[in-house]
Amino acid sequence: MPRHIVCLTFDFDTQSGFIARGMTTPTPLSRGEFGAVASRRILDFLKRREIRATWFTPGFTIESWPRECEAVVAAGHEVGHHSWAHVPPATQTREEEEADLVRANDAIERLCGKKARGYRSPSWDLSEHTVDLLVKHDFRYDSSLMGSDYLPYRTRRGDATKLGEPFRFGEETTLIEMPISWSLDDYPHFEFVRTASTILPGLQPARVVMQSWFDEFVYMKKSTDWGILTYTMHPYVIGRGYRMLALEELVGKLAAEGAVFTTMEAAAEEARVRLCA
Repeated sequence: MPRHIVCLTFDFDTQSGFIARGMTTPTPLSRGEFGAVASRRILDFLKRREIRATWFTPGFTIESWPRECEAVVAAGHEVGHHSWAHVPPATQTREEEEADLVRANDAIERLCGKKARGYRSPSWDLSEHTVDLLVKHDFRYDSSLMGSDYLPYRTRRGDATKLGEPFRFGEETTLIEMPISWSLDDYPHFEFVRTASTILPGLQPARVVMQSWFDEFVYMKKSTDWGILTYTMHPYVIGRGYRMLALEELVGKLAAEGAVFTTMEAAAEEARVRLCA
């Protein structure tokens, strides 16, 4: 029987992403703070729709906004690993990355009573050590790579590339990759960011973006009997009122099309069974 899964995921960064980028003046920090406010309306919406989602939450957010994070857990949602300080692992040494990984997972364990089973890297930028570290620390899935769209796959370690030579594929691991895409992330569509060197224009019409997100699901149904589609959102982005209205419409249309909403952990375990069959 055809089965088409949708995972609604929220990167609960609050101020951490701005701090990691050195944007520590009051206004950018207040943008992150809005994420704590918006988390409540997102939780209310998910409760009304009886949807369990996955919240990739930095240790920074857990320790800075404990009541908001406790509300996520109390509502029955999965808490995924999203580093402690939102520093991309590709910029860290192996020792720094592992220390950050452990620190954040300790915060998650204090919040949830158990360590995270899933990981999403800040800025979706893994290091050459990340997969090894995730396997070492008993993670079940990652959600940072883009090597597929609807079909999860096993992550590899030891890939090698050199200019002028063919790509060399490394060995597969037990870690399930739950693929993502910048096109299914609210941040590049909606956020306006201006720095001394770059401008991210954002500010696209919400319903136009949600229509493209819906079309992605329709194509998944058309092209495969079984698949998983992951949407990535940030409370301080999607939580604006007019975007929430567009998200609510999207979820209604997805449900009418037969989407099955699950947490990332549940979807990853379903994928693991299929990959091992």
